[in-house]
Order: sequence, then C-alpha cells, then structure tokens
Amino acid sequence: MGDFDVVVGAGSLRDGGGGVSFPHRWTAEGVSVDAAFTGAHLLHLAAAGCVLNDVYREAERLGMSIRGVRVTASGGFDPDSWQSTGISYAVDIDSAAAPDAVDILLDVVDSVAEIPKAIRAGGTVERVS
Repeated sequence: MGDFDVVVGAGSLRDGGGGVSFPHRWTAEGVSVDAAFTGAHLLHLAAAGCVLNDVYREAERLGMSIRGVRVTASGGFDPDSWQSTGISYAVDIDSAAAPDAVDILLDVVDSVAEIPKAIRAGGTVERVS
C-alpha cells in the first residue's frame, strides 16, 4: 500500500506468524500486530487498531456476528517536513452477514472511529515540562 504499512488482525483473520500479540477485549485469542516500531508505523497502528476495535463494537451494536477482522493501514510522509501525506486503510471482515450489511457496518465504523476522526481533525501536540 505505502511506505509505512501495518496490519492488525483478530479472530479468524488473526496472524499467528511473526507479529506481536496483545490481549483484546473482543476476542479470546487477542490481536496480532505486524508493524515496525517507528513513529510513522505507530501512527498508522493507532488508526488501524481503532478501526479493528470499532468493527467489533459496532457489529455487536448492530447484532452482526463477526468471526474475524484484518485492518491494513499505510501512508507516507513528506521527506523534508515529515508531515503525513495521509493514511489509507483497508478492512477484511469474516462474517456470514450479507455483503450489503458488511458495507453498512464499514460505513458506520468509518464515521465513528475515534482515532481516524482525531487525525482527520488535526490537533496540537506539545511537550510539557
């Protein structure tokens, strides 16, 4: 996708390979995370992790059964300023739900996911002493 890819997965779409695993509120086996440990990757990981969590949360709210979720997030940075050139993400969902229902779920998640909303809105970051 881009220069700073991250992949998070849970349930049937969890990667059991070389990534790191974290406990997860929505799945017993946890979440797999495949990402390098750089600031750029961590920014993208925050967006991907939020989307993954919100898929589970919103699916439960909508009464939709989810077997697994995988989110890949990526983006680049301007080499002079290190300003983000934007973040793109793709979501794979393993569910018996109809494709139209999954599309509705993804639209809802895109509108409510807190970290992507915060990144889209921008904000200040400052060091305090």
